[in-house]
Amino acid sequence: MRLGLHVGYWGLGLTAEQQLEIVKEAESAGFDSVWAAEAYGSDTATVLAWLASQTERIKIGSSIFQMPARTPAMTAMTAATLDQLSNGRMLLGIGSSGPQVAEGWHGQPFGRQLQRTREYVEILRKALARERLEYEGELYQLPLPDGPGKALKLMIAPVQERMPIYIAAIGPKNTTLTGEIADGWLPTFFSPEHVAEFRTLLEEGAARAGNGNGKKIDESFDIAPNVNLCIDDDIDKARDEVRPLLALYVGGMGSRKKNFYNSLVQRYGFEDAAKEVQDLYLDGKKDEAAAALPAELIDRTSLVGPKERVKERLEVYREAGVGTLVATPTVFDPESRKRMIREIAEMV
Repeated sequence: MRLGLHVGYWGLGLTAEQQLEIVKEAESAGFDSVWAAEAYGSDTATVLAWLASQTERIKIGSSIFQMPARTPAMTAMTAATLDQLSNGRMLLGIGSSGPQVAEGWHGQPFGRQLQRTREYVEILRKALARERLEYEGELYQLPLPDGPGKALKLMIAPVQERMPIYIAAIGPKNTTLTGEIADGWLPTFFSPEHVAEFRTLLEEGAARAGNGNGKKIDESFDIAPNVNLCIDDDIDKARDEVRPLLALYVGGMGSRKKNFYNSLVQRYGFEDAAKEVQDLYLDGKKDEAAAALPAELIDRTSLVGPKERVKERLEVYREAGVGTLVATPTVFDPESRKRMIREIAEMV
């Protein structure tokens, strides 16, 4: 099992110099990759380019590039550029974001996400392979018909012959699609106790792929969950560090009618807690929402507590088939983050 570091959203709580020190610590400790996110603040590509310029070995991953923010061709251009700048270290993660961001921030319709993702990845593959971009789908047509558009091909070649494409998927149908068309899966709030359900969905998708013989979800397919990390001898203190972020997603990342993270927690068996956390959060009671999160839910979806306990949980993730565990330290103190990076690296 490889280790990744998630730096999250840039500019929140840490300076650029502090973030760079943390990433260099991860590279020195043997981490395989570093990942950056975007919502409606910092963008992922700029952060990855900056990190690539000041590191040597560690891979750089987009977790994620928001699909509604970029055309497939623009994502291919960005990924190819980053691959060249990093000398072949790019890991391309994409995701559909959510309806509030897609429609409210980017002005893009959110519907038909399964078909949109399928076509998006097909276009990405063609563009990165430097094929002339001719595509006729239900949602994308390249070039546009009856106009001056020309079928172009990418002017530059990625360093990697086949750049791995990861998809951030939460719902069952999106997870199945990921098994069919992607090289890796970026789950959030992944619970290794439920891996059998996830693997069934991934295998179902994989069986649809290929030339009729299908493909397998094996070590060549990277299950790369983003896992909150807080190593502390006081387990309740460690849990409390995770609570605000988990409450944000379960309670506030979406509406009462559509919140993918809330639905995921419900599928884990925490229906009542999910509803309570959402109601409290959307009523403006964020501290109460965080306090209402069950300790069992935090323990299943995070790495929290003393070193010995975290080490035991790492084995559970390994046995669940996780290829890359992408750790997100939840404390803002740079020295504490670097300490946790060193400690988890010694465990893996």
